[in-house]
Amino acid sequence: MSAARPLTTLRTLAVIAALPLLLTACGYGSNSTDDGKQTPAAAAGAKKLSADEVKIGYFPNLTHATALVGVQEGLFQKELGGTTIKASTFNAGPSEIEALNAGSIDIGWIGPSPSINGYTKSNGKNLRIIGGSASGGVKLVVNPKKIKSLKDVKGKKIATPQLGNTQDVAFLNWIADQGWKVDAESGKGDVSVVRTDNKVTPDAYKSGSIDGAWVPEPTASKLVAEGGEVLLDESTLWPDKKFVITNIIVSQKFLKEHPDVVEAVLRGSVKTNAWINANPDEAKASANKALEKLSGKALPADVIDPAWKSVTFLDDPLAPTLNTEAQHAVKAGLLDKPDLKGIYDLTLLNKVLKAEGKSEVDNAGLGAE
Repeated sequence: MSAARPLTTLRTLAVIAALPLLLTACGYGSNSTDDGKQTPAAAAGAKKLSADEVKIGYFPNLTHATALVGVQEGLFQKELGGTTIKASTFNAGPSEIEALNAGSIDIGWIGPSPSINGYTKSNGKNLRIIGGSASGGVKLVVNPKKIKSLKDVKGKKIATPQLGNTQDVAFLNWIADQGWKVDAESGKGDVSVVRTDNKVTPDAYKSGSIDGAWVPEPTASKLVAEGGEVLLDESTLWPDKKFVITNIIVSQKFLKEHPDVVEAVLRGSVKTNAWINANPDEAKASANKALEKLSGKALPADVIDPAWKSVTFLDDPLAPTLNTEAQHAVKAGLLDKPDLKGIYDLTLLNKVLKAEGKSEVDNAGLGAE
């Protein structure tokens, strides 16, 4: 395996570890929190699987609604029987990867860039991507008084959630495709890329300190509610308008020792996605209820309604798009060419899909199996 430099420098990662409140990506922005108040208890007398407990992690974000809804509605717990599910929420990709490495969580929902970063930093030894969860939900929202067309982005201040995060890489790649130059590390150049916590991006927009942002939902819709306009939906840049925004990852140790538990969680994920797609309004309300429990405040209709419509929930990890995102990071100078062979193990997912009468999914030649 070739040596891979993480999506952020080691020095940057050290700062990230010390200053978690500055973190942001796909909703990143704080340390983990125990989500026990949302987690349903295991059914009394139900048969346990090979582990007494499975610890899962995800973000309080609509692109992680599979986990939000699956926990909220007890769909994961139903598949786990007497094995207890313990949920923790994260607002930082590096924090979730650290938790996975430390054994604080066993399975997590996370974006592609942290997945790649975690895999390459450990030389392929700490995690596997075992399924997909969501596609889309990322937009370039701008101040229409300052930016009226894509060419007007040049010379403006545009926020992304975090240096080297999934949206940051996508925006840097888009900038390069326009023929413009930006130093990836500093964000300075033909466009000023301002790394800003999603939690404060709407305030930064209102104050005029940024002219727009390339961000995930619901931040994008929050900006629209503040008068911003969607200039570009990232899905239009991808084949079939699909690209991975959320993966399901697992500790390789936990996968080896408790495949039955991993299979149960994947079964819960597949059934949750099916329920979400069959009952979009109920699922939206469930996700918002879960967010209210976590943050103390539900999203208003003018934010959650458009945000929810822009996210697609699916089981396919869209492996070719993860490989493309890695190539974009290499082109931006944030990642040495990585060897991603083995990052996927879709054996259990395909077993679940087959049992549900669904089509199996492909690992784009990057499988461990």
